[in-house]
Amino acid sequence: MYLSRTDLTRLAPTMKKARVFYGSLEEKERERLSSEMVAGSDALKAGIKAGNINISSGETLEMEERVSERQQEVLAEFERRRRARQITVSTDDTEVKAGLRALGEPITLFGEGPADRRERLRSVLSIVGPDALKKSRKDEERVKRSHDECHQTWYHEGPASLKEARLWLARYSLPRAMRRLEDARAQKDVPGATRTIRQQELHKTLRNLNNFCSQIGDDRPISFCHFSPDSKMLATASWSGLCKLWSIPDCTLIRTLRGHSTNVGAIIFRPQAGVLLDKSEVSLASCAADGTVKLWNLESDEPVADIEGHSDRVSRVSWHPSGRFLGTTCYDNSWRLWDLEVQEEILHQEGHSTGVHDISFHPDGSLAATGGLDAFGRVWDLRTGRCVVFLEGHLKEIYSLHFNPNGHHLATGSGDNTCKVWELRNRKCLYTVPAHQNLLSTVRFQPTDGHFLLTGSYDNTAKVWSHPGWMPLKTLAGHEGKVMGIDVSPDGKLIATCSYDRTFKLWLSE
Repeated sequence: MYLSRTDLTRLAPTMKKARVFYGSLEEKERERLSSEMVAGSDALKAGIKAGNINISSGETLEMEERVSERQQEVLAEFERRRRARQITVSTDDTEVKAGLRALGEPITLFGEGPADRRERLRSVLSIVGPDALKKSRKDEERVKRSHDECHQTWYHEGPASLKEARLWLARYSLPRAMRRLEDARAQKDVPGATRTIRQQELHKTLRNLNNFCSQIGDDRPISFCHFSPDSKMLATASWSGLCKLWSIPDCTLIRTLRGHSTNVGAIIFRPQAGVLLDKSEVSLASCAADGTVKLWNLESDEPVADIEGHSDRVSRVSWHPSGRFLGTTCYDNSWRLWDLEVQEEILHQEGHSTGVHDISFHPDGSLAATGGLDAFGRVWDLRTGRCVVFLEGHLKEIYSLHFNPNGHHLATGSGDNTCKVWELRNRKCLYTVPAHQNLLSTVRFQPTDGHFLLTGSYDNTAKVWSHPGWMPLKTLAGHEGKVMGIDVSPDGKLIATCSYDRTFKLWLSE
């Protein structure tokens, strides 16, 4: 079938001619928009009037701000993840835990492995910043440094008399050290069987110790007792403020020393008092809780002199073996050394973080050991002023120290109910004696050769221990109150104990 040109033209779709506008459409567009707005407003009014449309009273929901906040949060999260990818974290799990601990985060979570822990540290650092870990470590180092500075020994510049005293102490102590070493070598040459027999005889004597005399010493607790160098007198100190001298062994009162107005902490005989010293010379020293230190002779009931300068409680006094120097311990965290020849304080030594309770001088006169309420002990070289041994091991306060006559052992009694014996040559604790059931108030070695150790405690008993070996030999029971002080007579025959029950007792081997 064939179609003609006319038929093809009739069947072809009709092409719509494009309308061409000349000029600007702005006028017509404005008219269109205004007509639509009018129609829309009319429709809105009609809807409101019909009750189909409700309009609020001006409250609007700012969608743009909500959207922008979410966008900022998403952007911040993307930025945090970007920073986290750039942070370098150690692969050592120990370092990762240390970093989390430094940032105050738990070092591990339930079911968390090393990789998860490392990722958690990275996430924390991306939030707080990578410098936070360095800053926390610097803070830890600063705290540790300040903590170390608290335990650092401080030295005060002393007067010229201190230099002269140290030279004098060196000249005094070196010959005594030589004689002590010669005696030790001589003892070493003694056959072992002979030494064993002597030790067994001593132990047998100590096991036979019994109460020889009991005397009411005051109306208040007796805080301290000390034998005279000739073993013929005993000095006692009381919380009533009175100090008394008693004859030994009949325990009759010789003299009452009146001068303190509060608790007396200690009274000590001067070396060679009553032997080489005249009765008019200074023979005793005492201290009290009000910070007063008084010197006494053997003729008067009144103090010969007062030592002033302490601002807090003075708990103990101790004479240097030469008798020239006096050491005092104070609760102002320091101890002091007084030279009686120049009549002045030549050393004010700090080093403890709390009050210093007791002081003991080395038999040679070269060292001084101090124990404080900070549970630490220190051994000072009087010739140089340095702390040569730091005694660390007690759990509570150190209330007493005493050197063994052999020169290289030191005993300390503490509030942790134990007595520790320290070896000064290697600066270590030699043995811990689980001595009592309450705090130890006093420890004392045998003054002649140090073959036994005495401990007094607030459990109302005193005990005798062998040295070396640390076997319990005898329990001195009989006091009805705390044992405040103990002492051994220089001749080694008598032991004295004083107590909170206001009595002192003498113990003698039958």
